[in-house]
Amino acid sequence: MSNAIEKATFAGGCFWCMVQPFDELPGIIKVESGYMGGHSQNPTYQEVKTGETGHYEVVQITYDREIFPYERLLQLYWPQIDPTDPDGQFHDRGSQYRTAVFYHTSLQKEEAEKSKKQLEQKNIFKKPIVTQILPASEFYLAEEEHQDFYKKEPNHYKADRQKSGRDHFIESHWEKNRG
Repeated sequence: MSNAIEKATFAGGCFWCMVQPFDELPGIIKVESGYMGGHSQNPTYQEVKTGETGHYEVVQITYDREIFPYERLLQLYWPQIDPTDPDGQFHDRGSQYRTAVFYHTSLQKEEAEKSKKQLEQKNIFKKPIVTQILPASEFYLAEEEHQDFYKKEPNHYKADRQKSGRDHFIESHWEKNRG
C-alpha cells in the first residue's frame, strides 16, 4: 500500500446515511460503518443505540490522499449534516447521533478546524456550529447488516432517509448556499 493511504472518521447521525456520499469515488478505498468515542469495548448496535455507551455512530473512510485529499472529504462531509444540532441528527435523537470530525493526524485536526471556521464565516446558519473536532479513538466495526446498508436494503434506506428530513434539510440549507 502507498504511504498516502489514510483514514478519516466522521460522525453524522445515522451511519446508514453517511456511507453513500463517500462511497465509490476515485481515491476512496472503503467506507465502513462503526462506533467511536465511547467508554466500553466492542459495543454492539443494540448497546450503542441506547446512548449509554458514549459512542458515536461513525463512518471510517480509508482513502488515498494523493487522489482524494482530506480537504475534499471535509467538503463532502459538512453538507451531509446539520452542524448546529447538539442532540442528534434529524429524526435520530441522542448522543450516539451527534456530529463530530475525528482526526487521526495533526494535519487532519488543522484542516478540520480550518474548514469549520470557514463554514462559520459563511453564516449559512442562524445557530452556532456545534460539531466537535475530536481525536480519533478506537474504531469498532458495526455488524455486517449495517455495512453498505444503502446497497443491501435500498428501499428501507430511501424510506428512512426521506422520513428523517435529512434530504429536505440539505436542499434548504446547503444546496442554496453552494460555494
